[in-house]
Amino acid sequence: MQSVVYWPLVAVLAVATFTDVNSRRIPNWLVLPYLMAGFAVSSWLHGWHGAGQSLEGAGLALLIYGFLFWLGGMGAGDVKLCIAIGAWIGPSQLFIALVLTALAGGAMALFWAARGGFLGELFQHTGGLLFSAKERGEAVLSNPQRRKMPYAPAIAIGTLISFLAR
Repeated sequence: MQSVVYWPLVAVLAVATFTDVNSRRIPNWLVLPYLMAGFAVSSWLHGWHGAGQSLEGAGLALLIYGFLFWLGGMGAGDVKLCIAIGAWIGPSQLFIALVLTALAGGAMALFWAARGGFLGELFQHTGGLLFSAKERGEAVLSNPQRRKMPYAPAIAIGTLISFLAR
């Protein structure tokens, strides 16, 4: 199934990365059709088993990234993108992709903070972000709008590397 998944995935990740970097948004017109297509393709190729794998992958992404969204550390577009990816690749590969995404995102955040001159502040406020320091659904740092990092590039890197890991 990897060849069926790979090229649509690359296209969606490229567009999501481009829009997230440029506007800090991942559009619904991109992820929602991709999500529906993931369910359809998995069901068509593997019947009920494929449909179950799609539901499990989407559910795993919703559980993990939904929790991060609830904490205020993740945008809704990132959550929807990961749910759609989970519907295409299933829970086992999605788990690998999420671990690799976390590593890529952590490295990107450190680079981003160092480049922006607020690396010390990032470490100082990390505990507060993890332990319910929220303000109107946004992560609390000195300037939340300036400190928003696009996460679609990390999702793209982690997901694409997961194909090499299998």
